[in-house]
Amino acid sequence: MGVQRETVVLVHGLYVHGLWMRLLEYWLEEAGYHTVNYSYPSITRSPAENAEDLHALLEPLATPVIHFLAHSMGGLVVRHLFHHYPKQRPGRIVTLGTPHQGSYAARIMHDSGLGLFVGQGLEGGLMGDAPAWTAPNPLGSIAGTLNIGFGLLFPGMPAPADGMIAVVETQLPGMADHICLPVSHMQMLVDPTTITQACAFFATGRFRHARSARPEEGMVN
Repeated sequence: MGVQRETVVLVHGLYVHGLWMRLLEYWLEEAGYHTVNYSYPSITRSPAENAEDLHALLEPLATPVIHFLAHSMGGLVVRHLFHHYPKQRPGRIVTLGTPHQGSYAARIMHDSGLGLFVGQGLEGGLMGDAPAWTAPNPLGSIAGTLNIGFGLLFPGMPAPADGMIAVVETQLPGMADHICLPVSHMQMLVDPTTITQACAFFATGRFRHARSARPEEGMVN
């Protein structure tokens, strides 16, 4: 591994494994990045505990720049990483369908006595209690608007949504940019537009917005 190469750390979401990030990982490698695919137990350990393991994984990496591409709960793990271990290397963070404001579906499961299906993952994030984003590293959030998926079991979810997470839930005070793509929650992991936008953010700190669409400002404070 050459120290001159920038690294992208992939962090998956709830219920799945790092293998679900493999296509995104392949596309990042094709784009010239070194990749680290972090797999963790999303139900039996809290986001903060998984952030501790992630920090230990990153420490020995011989790379000057570390970016993060995190899907769903993975974005909450990254928020805990920067909160508990703020001295991270330069780099940018892209979150995919991460419920930065908490998850409507998770709250319904919790209030219905079904929280055991989320386990320790409920701690410090899915209920809207993730640490504030105060890191100097720019964070860009990608939201999906194709409402197909498990979230349809939870009527009343704010629209638009990606089938699991509402667009409004993906917005975060302090984020550098935000963009919506016509994809579902899991489709983000196999859609080439996702990686095109992520690479644009890693390179410039901004997504590629259509000229007719105004980037969402006013989120930074």
